[in-house]
Amino acid sequence: MGSAPKPRTLQDIVESVPSISEYLYNNRTGARVYPVVPPEFTNWRDEQRSWRETVCLFDLSYHMTDLYVRGPDAVRLLESLAINSFKNFEPGQAKQLVVCNPEGYVIGDGILFYLDKESLQLVGRPSAHNWIQFHAETGGYNVTLERDEWSVADPYRPRKVFRFQVQGPNAPALLEKLNGGPLPEVRFFHMGWITIAGHRVRMLHHGMAGVAGAEIFGPFELGQEIKAAIMEAGQEFGLRHVGSRAYATNTLESGWIPSPLPAVYTSPTMRAYREWLPATAYEAVGSLGGSFFSRNVEDYYLTPWELGYGHILKFDHDFIGREALQAKASARHRRKVTLAWNGEDVVRVFRGLFEKGLGPKYIDLPSARYAWWPYDKVVNAKGELIGFSTFCGYSWNERSMLSLAILDEEYAQPGTQVTLIWGEEGGGSRKPSVEPHVQVEIRAMVGPVPYAEPARRYREMVTRRR
Repeated sequence: MGSAPKPRTLQDIVESVPSISEYLYNNRTGARVYPVVPPEFTNWRDEQRSWRETVCLFDLSYHMTDLYVRGPDAVRLLESLAINSFKNFEPGQAKQLVVCNPEGYVIGDGILFYLDKESLQLVGRPSAHNWIQFHAETGGYNVTLERDEWSVADPYRPRKVFRFQVQGPNAPALLEKLNGGPLPEVRFFHMGWITIAGHRVRMLHHGMAGVAGAEIFGPFELGQEIKAAIMEAGQEFGLRHVGSRAYATNTLESGWIPSPLPAVYTSPTMRAYREWLPATAYEAVGSLGGSFFSRNVEDYYLTPWELGYGHILKFDHDFIGREALQAKASARHRRKVTLAWNGEDVVRVFRGLFEKGLGPKYIDLPSARYAWWPYDKVVNAKGELIGFSTFCGYSWNERSMLSLAILDEEYAQPGTQVTLIWGEEGGGSRKPSVEPHVQVEIRAMVGPVPYAEPARRYREMVTRRR
């Protein structure tokens, strides 16, 4: 009896196709789904308003992967891969961890929680988790790993922890009511404890939508009881439970780009990693989309500076990508901006729904993404490519279509007029989320990051207190 065939890997896919970017561009996955959480609890307009005007509850329990890293070498492993400094990083703190490939391009990021001595937890999309797990298994580190995968394939599978975000100007008052008294003094991205419904659970000071808030997490079996207590106590504060439609747009106002393509497909030094990644991995099954298309997948790779991570990049330790990033440090970098789309041009796209013939690509509201990794061309008045628009959607709070973009420095000043190309080349890719359409030009004005004025105030306040 013959042995079982060897499972396919990402490297097998790369070697079997003429262009890996073309393969990903036509992958039959559309926009990434948010499992279990209903699309709307009331309506997405009021749910968006709540994080700006009152207070909202996000249920983050299902759509992210958790990687637990434990053991004497846990910090040493993470420090060898992260662009972040680990100086003075102690239990009870958290940070946004970013990892790069040897050429200095971003593989992924996530929120790293320092839970206890020799015990850390990374939460986010799986690309950074996969890179860390590969090195843990192949680098001789004295660590143990435990993964709790996102619940896309099995949305009702219990998780290890529940995770709720309470966000908005009324969040502090709501949290004090739940705690039965004043909250502990917890600095930004530090953790404390809060008592809700008689249960002591962890609380991270974290303003996800760019305004006051906290992330609460604890054993999954307590989740429904904790949520019920939050919902009941929140009635007097105008609490809204946010569904998946509105949740997907909160980053537009705060300025975090959640979906860069992992830079893992080409580096010769990463061949062993691609052979380790299965053909079912996040990096293999996701889809590229948008008006930008290149057969060279490296044209999609992004640096920490382009994603707004220059301030956390520290050269005080050895890590993969350090030499390449040092060489790039003195160069000019494209900058992250917010684009406010021209309302008349957006209305023109919707007008196509009521006209015969081939029309523009449909814009879904409030989240207009139709691929896991969106890249739309942004051009200047001469039609020259000056960058990419990535995550896009509608903000009821700003009454505007917004997108997070990366532009050449000379076009990145607020108030600059640029043009976004909406829709894919040649009538569209083979993704089921893409109907036949024609490309259209949408004027846009460059704005700051974060775009929302309350989010900028909150970030400035947090920076002063650090």
